[in-house]
Amino acid sequence: MTRIQITVPGIKKALGRYSYCQAIAEYIWNGFDAKATSVELSYQTNSIGFITEFSIKDNGYGIPFDKLATKFVPFFESEKVINPNEKIVNSANHGKNGVGRLTFFHFATIVKWDTIYESSSGKYRYQIETDIEKINTYTTTEVRQTREPLGTSVSFEGITTITSQNFDTDIKDYLLREFCWFLELNSSKHFSLKINGKELNYSGLIIGSPDNFIIRHKLTKTKFDVKAIQWDEKLNDEYSRYYFVKSNGDELFKEATTLNNKGDHFYHSVYIKSSIFDSFNIDPDIDENQKLLFGYSRTDDSYKYMKIEIDKYLKKKRKPYLKAYGDKIVANLENDKAFPTVNPSNIWELTKQSELKNIIKGIYQIEPKIFSGLNKEQEITLVGLLSLVMDSNEKDRLFIILQEVVELDVSDREELAELLKVSRLSAIISTIKLIQDRYKAVVELKELIFNVTLKANEKDHIQKMIEKHYWLFGEQFHLVTAAEPKFEQALSKWHYLLTEKDEEITVDHPDKRGEMDIFTVRQDLLNNKINSVIVELKSPQVHLGKDQYDQVLKYLGVITKQPECNGQNMFWEFYLVGKTFDTSGYIDQLYENAQNHGEPFLVFKAGRTKIYIKKWSEIFSDFELRHKFLNDKLEIERDKLLAENKTADDIVDNQGSNSVGD
Repeated sequence: MTRIQITVPGIKKALGRYSYCQAIAEYIWNGFDAKATSVELSYQTNSIGFITEFSIKDNGYGIPFDKLATKFVPFFESEKVINPNEKIVNSANHGKNGVGRLTFFHFATIVKWDTIYESSSGKYRYQIETDIEKINTYTTTEVRQTREPLGTSVSFEGITTITSQNFDTDIKDYLLREFCWFLELNSSKHFSLKINGKELNYSGLIIGSPDNFIIRHKLTKTKFDVKAIQWDEKLNDEYSRYYFVKSNGDELFKEATTLNNKGDHFYHSVYIKSSIFDSFNIDPDIDENQKLLFGYSRTDDSYKYMKIEIDKYLKKKRKPYLKAYGDKIVANLENDKAFPTVNPSNIWELTKQSELKNIIKGIYQIEPKIFSGLNKEQEITLVGLLSLVMDSNEKDRLFIILQEVVELDVSDREELAELLKVSRLSAIISTIKLIQDRYKAVVELKELIFNVTLKANEKDHIQKMIEKHYWLFGEQFHLVTAAEPKFEQALSKWHYLLTEKDEEITVDHPDKRGEMDIFTVRQDLLNNKINSVIVELKSPQVHLGKDQYDQVLKYLGVITKQPECNGQNMFWEFYLVGKTFDTSGYIDQLYENAQNHGEPFLVFKAGRTKIYIKKWSEIFSDFELRHKFLNDKLEIERDKLLAENKTADDIVDNQGSNSVGD
């Protein structure tokens, strides 16, 4: 019996960080470290799914008996050696001496090795055994000669943690993320990893298909065969790396890619095969004399050219992915309420909010790490600062701010500059287009109202026009209904828009069959308010008076009698709209009686309910006042940006970078 140089509690403490999935992976790595090309996990279960037999078999070179002391006895306690996340320069000898072989206590009580190795005098076989109670010791059988193939079979007894269900879910998923890159690295050698005879298929982890291409350095005619893979999820302990492979398929070395660990979920592996790696010195500090001795090194022009080209490829590959993921970032920020509160009825504020979101998406594409790992308070602070910079018209200073956080190269700075300009101009132009469309709608509506020769009526013309442009009575409202024949149907739809519950509302009121021309609703989640607007439209031929006002009062009576419509956070506004008033002076009297409320066009107020009466001319005047300042400001902003193009040639030349023309 031989004792390992650490106590049982010491071993369990040192290896306590391993999960049972990591422990199983270590035994597989031991097989591949022993130059195995095939490793197979086999298990059997009983009727209730518990593991009765479990083993891991490989075709590696086995454990030579004369080297057993160096394989099992030394046990290093330093964090560097026992840390499963340790960085290494190549993929050889992934397992650690003594460590992987002792992790079995996470899922079993006894472990046995049956190993066959080869020496100068032939092949030999023997067994090794240890258990959870005396994990710092092991026993061996006598060595006997054999003609059997080389390899090691590790069997586990007293399975304590894992079941067949674990294999179908946790273990299989873990092994896929653990070995996919390694199996791909050795695919030309037909390495395999099986579970109960079935090959571990990692193709489901690959996004799309692998990209295969050739890079040639024209001056030296050096050829590099490149295979690039984007993974669907983060690999266990393997970074996004370049793997440099000799012409015979052996890996020479590996290193992290330039886009590794950027906080962007762009997980990738790049395999680069070339004959220059057959005689290549991986020492980064090699001098010119050493270079002549070893043939190739990192200082060679062909190697540097290859790295530059692959970096370009990765950035190009990453862009559409980051663009799509940028939408998720903005959605997450919205869910965390990181954006400044805006007035939903203020188009300018909505436009600035949209521009801010586009800027955030663009910055994320340039440097995702800025938005990685932030807590809610940090998100609010960062978004708030970006909003302040934009509001101060000092967008160019964004360069200085970002430079303090991350180092931007020349291409990143140029991209950010273009982003700021294009995003700003795009937002301005889209808003101008919206306002122009609204002006057009108002002009056409004026024709219907004031051009008597058109003989426009309420139902066929005025109402249908307002159905499409109910923004005249408030921004960000949702149309509930237009000319619905029954209150019950209208209120049922209103209830569904607010609650997404498909429930019918029953109305018990003599006026329940009244027709509402326009019925809209807006839910303000931030302030927990529900604002509803009902509009009664009259044709140009009708003069507003008591009869028309009484009709609105009937609508109000129906609404206020409904329990579903009388929540403390529910506010109702009714509008009576026509071309002129009748000569009775009734409407003027209503205005005078409501003067004390100090609100234009208000004729009735009770609790959370208001009634307004407006002429079409007053609605059009309100529109002009609301949009003139905004339209003028946008035109100035647009002209300021377009002024950068000095000549006609400049304008035409700049279209080369316009995606519309591509």
